[in-house]
Amino acid sequence: MATAALPCLSTEEELYWLALRLVHGLGPMRAIPLLEAYRSPQAIFRASVSDLEMRGVTGSVARSIVSGCTFDDAAAQQQKLRQHRVTLVPFGHPSYPQALANIDDPPLVLFSKGRLDILKGILVAMVGTRRPTPYGVAATERVSADLARAGVAIVSGMARGVDTAAHRAALSVDGGTVAIFGSAIDHIYPAENRRMAEEIGERGLLLSEYPMGTPAHPQNFPMRNRIVSGISYATVIVEGAQYSGSSITARTAAEQGREVYAIPGPINSKMSWVPNLLIKQGARLLQDAQDVISDLPEPLRRALPGAELAAEAAEPQQFDLDLRFGQNAKLAKVLLHVLRTESAVKLDTLIESAEQFSPSEVISALFELELTGLVRQLPGKQFARVW
Repeated sequence: MATAALPCLSTEEELYWLALRLVHGLGPMRAIPLLEAYRSPQAIFRASVSDLEMRGVTGSVARSIVSGCTFDDAAAQQQKLRQHRVTLVPFGHPSYPQALANIDDPPLVLFSKGRLDILKGILVAMVGTRRPTPYGVAATERVSADLARAGVAIVSGMARGVDTAAHRAALSVDGGTVAIFGSAIDHIYPAENRRMAEEIGERGLLLSEYPMGTPAHPQNFPMRNRIVSGISYATVIVEGAQYSGSSITARTAAEQGREVYAIPGPINSKMSWVPNLLIKQGARLLQDAQDVISDLPEPLRRALPGAELAAEAAEPQQFDLDLRFGQNAKLAKVLLHVLRTESAVKLDTLIESAEQFSPSEVISALFELELTGLVRQLPGKQFARVW
């Protein structure tokens, strides 16, 4: 996809930004006010210790800046950027998301790989548990795909579970998706998502605030979540047990002034605790992608290239089982009666429930139901209805 050319940093500018990012003890809460005062990283490094201390920088950090001790590491970072085809996007750059710049603690720089033009569109975060139920996966895939069809880019953290389902659903309909890392871009976590990360790097966008080589420390992920919600117009919570990290993202989104949606879940599922509680506390109940699209300001809604297609996709598909399955329609109806969206059913249980039919007939009917999109197969010869 062709995109407009964006202004590039010179090698020297990039080196100064990296050196500033690598100053130990200088977080974004201190660094960005310095940038506003000095206008550029170069000017910060030319300042005296006393000048920096007058700006609220501690003595040790001021001496570290003035000494230039981070430039060797910055040069090494530059080499890694070239090696992995990663682009540095500093605070204030035209490619830096304005929504993210407006939060209380925006990242000083973003390490990016992929289509930066996605950040100019409408972004919606989809987050939830790393251990979703079949219902949670189905709900994530449906909402994410419908939003992506409409032209909304899906933002998530590339974790196992809901995050992975959200990214894959957007890619499956050739939609935009943004993966926010809790590690460096060259440190894929979890490892099983390496292939998906490569695909997002080609067709979507990978983002991180962490320098190259940074592993996935546990404390990085709550910090990562503020970026997930910060660059997004709205955040959708799918599933999460009590004390789940998705509740942290929801709280952060609300504090940032973002819309928070929650997909309700079965009251007997512990994974419904977070979304159902959020709805009680005032989050918007989400049934389908149109709930988000309809709430967009009219100029944004009109700008979506595929809003009508998404509305059509959101309509429940009706299948004439008698016409589709013929003499096996009775078996299909029996299986659909036994299958649930919120939990998986083992193949042996389905065979027992349709005892008047042979195992081969049950397997054949399940395969046909998968083709219609009404049923999905899960690991361990288990099946669930698609929401």
